Amino acid sequence: MKYTLNNINVNIMIKAILHTDGGARGNPGPAGLGAVLEMGDDKLFFKKYIGEATNNQAEYQALILGLTKAQERGVAEVDCYLDSELVVKQLNREYKVKNEGIAPLFIKVWNLTQQFKKVKFIHVFREDNKEADKLVNEAIDKAV
Repeated sequence: MKYTLNNINVNIMIKAILHTDGGARGNPGPAGLGAVLEMGDDKLFFKKYIGEATNNQAEYQALILGLTKAQERGVAEVDCYLDSELVVKQLNREYKVKNEGIAPLFIKVWNLTQQFKKVKFIHVFREDNKEADKLVNEAIDKAV
């Protein structure tokens, strides 16, 4: 983002941390998304019910939600923390995407990443992703 301070143009690089989670009760089943976007001292929470989906579809859609919210806020660099090892390894190009239901979501995430200067995908254990997981359950509980 560019700002002017005393007639001097200043570029500000916004860095963020994004925790996302998606889940379905049953696989497939009622599914929800959760995303926690941390930008400095600000922490924003997003949740959404998406209807019937698989766990992996929900994981990807949660990441799409979080990256979209980061982009809307002018984030340039983002570290994405997910508890889905599969999704992280697919996005880091360690695993191929073979599932036809996941391929379009992978492409959507990949296209979103091109809007940022730098994006990292990092696997974390579920206990290190509690806030995003809580949002998933809240979204599903409210809808069903």
